[in-house]
Amino acid sequence: MLNTDDTIEIIGARAHNLKNIDVTIPREKLVVITGLSGSGKSSLAFDTIYAEGQRRYIETFSAYARQFLGGLERPDVDKIDGLSPVIAIEQKTTSKSPRSTVGTITEIYDFLRLLYARAADAYSYNTGEKMVSYSDEQIKKLIIEDFQGKRINILAPVIRSRKGHYRELFEQISKQGFLKVRVDGQIKDLEFGMKVDRYKTHDIEIVIDRLAIEDDEDTDKRLNESIKTAMYHGDDILMVIEQESQEARYYSRTLMCPSSGISYPNPEPNNFSFNSPKGACSNCNGLGTVHEINLGKIIPNPKLSIKNGGFIPLGDYKNSWIFKQLEIIAQKFEFKITDPIETLPKEAMEMILYGGNEKFSVVSKVMGITKDYKIDFEGISNFIKNQYEESNSASIKRWAKEFMDENDCPECNGTRLRKEALYFKINEKNIGDLVQMDISELAEWFANLPKHLSEKQATIATEILKEIIARLQFLLDVGLNYLSLNRGSKTLSGGEAQRIRLATQIGSQLVGVLYILDEPSIGLHQRDNERLIKSLESLRDLGNSVIVVEHDKDMIERADHVIDIGPKAGRFGGQIISEGTPQEILKHNTITAQYMNGKMSIEVPTTRREGNGKTLKLTGATGNNLKNVTVEFPLGKLICVTGVSGSGKSTLINETLYPILNTHFFNAVKKPQPYKKIEGLEHIDKVIDIDQSPIGRTPRSNPATYTDVFSEIRSLFTLTPEAQIRGYKPGRFSFNVKGGRCETCEGSGVRTIEMSFLPDVYVECETCQGKRFNRETLEIRYKGKSISDILNMTVDEAVDFFENIPKIYRKVKTIQDVGLGYITLGQQSTTLSGGEAQRVKLATELSKKDTGNTFYILDEPTTGLHFEDIRVLMDVINKLVDKGNTVLIIEHNLDVVKLADYVIDIGYEGGKGGGQLIAKGTPEEIIKNKKSYTAQFLKKELS
Repeated sequence: MLNTDDTIEIIGARAHNLKNIDVTIPREKLVVITGLSGSGKSSLAFDTIYAEGQRRYIETFSAYARQFLGGLERPDVDKIDGLSPVIAIEQKTTSKSPRSTVGTITEIYDFLRLLYARAADAYSYNTGEKMVSYSDEQIKKLIIEDFQGKRINILAPVIRSRKGHYRELFEQISKQGFLKVRVDGQIKDLEFGMKVDRYKTHDIEIVIDRLAIEDDEDTDKRLNESIKTAMYHGDDILMVIEQESQEARYYSRTLMCPSSGISYPNPEPNNFSFNSPKGACSNCNGLGTVHEINLGKIIPNPKLSIKNGGFIPLGDYKNSWIFKQLEIIAQKFEFKITDPIETLPKEAMEMILYGGNEKFSVVSKVMGITKDYKIDFEGISNFIKNQYEESNSASIKRWAKEFMDENDCPECNGTRLRKEALYFKINEKNIGDLVQMDISELAEWFANLPKHLSEKQATIATEILKEIIARLQFLLDVGLNYLSLNRGSKTLSGGEAQRIRLATQIGSQLVGVLYILDEPSIGLHQRDNERLIKSLESLRDLGNSVIVVEHDKDMIERADHVIDIGPKAGRFGGQIISEGTPQEILKHNTITAQYMNGKMSIEVPTTRREGNGKTLKLTGATGNNLKNVTVEFPLGKLICVTGVSGSGKSTLINETLYPILNTHFFNAVKKPQPYKKIEGLEHIDKVIDIDQSPIGRTPRSNPATYTDVFSEIRSLFTLTPEAQIRGYKPGRFSFNVKGGRCETCEGSGVRTIEMSFLPDVYVECETCQGKRFNRETLEIRYKGKSISDILNMTVDEAVDFFENIPKIYRKVKTIQDVGLGYITLGQQSTTLSGGEAQRVKLATELSKKDTGNTFYILDEPTTGLHFEDIRVLMDVINKLVDKGNTVLIIEHNLDVVKLADYVIDIGYEGGKGGGQLIAKGTPEEIIKNKKSYTAQFLKKELS
């Protein structure tokens, strides 16, 4: 047996489906845990090793600190020896906050802020001149040199281009002993009750002193006093006016424009932070985007009248205060609320949308009397905007958002920063320019920067540049050269987010740590896989242990030690079926070994489908990095869109094609990226998008509720004799409403313990023991099973159990067909892996009746799938295409690409070097393309 100093020893692991396994993992090695989806890889890596590491970390806190954290359950394992501090890099960990960007996660932006605060040159946003700042001594010298022998006035600016009558200000200046002020260029004596026109903008300066500049001691002394007084009252700025020419000059202790006198505060790092009030643009609060009312969403059909629901937020006519106000407005502007909205007078529309407050009288010709009316109306547009900005209710905010568009902020143009921050430049670039560059372009800019710095700047910036360049290099090493620092973290895919965290960890240069990664190769093209493996090897070579849960063939072959868990998934897995070096693994007869050594493989089809001869053509797509792409999608085929990471696949499909189709068929609100036109929509009748997002973010969501099979099961339970006697309705068997659920945990089966500064922890409810329902509900049984027993059934068991109930059978059978027979119907969605969640969505869509003209879009469906699972999934997808539907898959996995009837390859590189259509056609045609990276790797698969 290996020495415990060199190994992590796990004895009796039983988390989830693990069968009391013992395993020894070598330390300071790259260890890959592989096996079928759902075989227990994550249970071993995350729910056993990581959970125990986290628990031991919390045990080190004082008893006082632990009382706020609650107890972390010990994972179901007898003993773990040789455990180092553990860091898990999962797929679900990036922040969804709109303030979180690639720059802030990697901390590169923090260094950029420091660099700009210490080494940048400031320029005036009025004149473009370089800003200057002086000490009091320098100011005195300059005044003596510039105005020798001349008479001057020294003034302190107090008001700049602002409206107001300033009576109190003049009184205050007078009380401080000053006699004169300069108002809008005119010097005036201060008088009692003095004020100016409150509706005009004014410049006001206090006259501090009037003197002739001579080269003597008295002038020197007097200047010193006057400069100090002027600086005190003028907020570190003073103004000198020569009496003869009336020419004004400004001098400042802070940064100041020598011509216009505008000044900036001395720069600090938070002047460049969009998360600080000092640096954030005041219009969008540092978010870079603002929500603006879209009148087209409020009045989609101007031919309708107010009464018939022409204003969508108001709906059809009701006997309510709002419609009474609209009737009064109609009287004032002499129209009827039954008139089409497009015929209403312009002034009336202004009042309806933006409000008004006025009284008016109407003389009745018939009665001969005058009636007074009062309009006090906020305006539909203003009401929606106020609800969005001020309401505390998430649902009201969501409702208001339906009538708004998210646009770049007009003040900062999406840079998120105040105007002043963007006029600090290094080598002619401001901080906003840098965060928009690709990482590769930015790394090159920083590599050339030292040549362009002054001696002083170079001295200040040396250490900061070292840190920035090192961190950029780590991002390049994990294949993220196409991202920019201002990319929001909520737009990152699971694999990208994980690789960013990996780069940050490599940057921290820790030693002796155990890293656990969950499929870091997701969304990575084969070309960049090599870089990723090298990054993991460099983590290991620093003296860390690296455990990777992975299905990628290259990663398995490069590992120092492989653990294969199986033999099947779910309750048929949870055992270690082989372990050792990659070479030793191949000698065993496991499914993984057979796919690795070529005994089993996913067969290349002998013929490619011809399709139905119709096409969908997208012309002139220019979103993000797409360079005016025109592409045809042949219908009735399996289409694969490939290309290196960041080449523009998601922009083309998820952000251009899907929103166009979704808006056309379902009136969706998401705006597609710019394009010229689309042809061929008449050939398909609906679009279904199956992406990677979790199917639910709370323990209440599960496969049974998501696929809607639970509604059918609940209805079935109400038909049992006992339920009919008791008068139970379907709601009695729901764990989301009061009545049948356990009220202690409100039907979730677990209680949430909030962990202050760690993720929340869920513990089993002590009242219902995790069964979710109360005793009375659990007494109702169908074929001897309670509703809770049904939720704990695996899908495979449910298929047998419900085979005589067609409605339920069809849905559970589809979940089984996509290879998820091992999950339980009530398994919390939060515990499903990304690949499992995506297949639950796929099953939900497949169980609906298809039309034969449906367009399916799948984004990397092989995430989290073993070679064998991919084969099962592709069988299901091929059945869909055989019925005449079109399936479009965005994918890097060559086992999927080689099965496609038509491949569209986007490239050549990621980021700015991408966005072009390189190759299209069958896989056999693609491999002839010399410039395509996909072709190089696909060639090996097809040969």
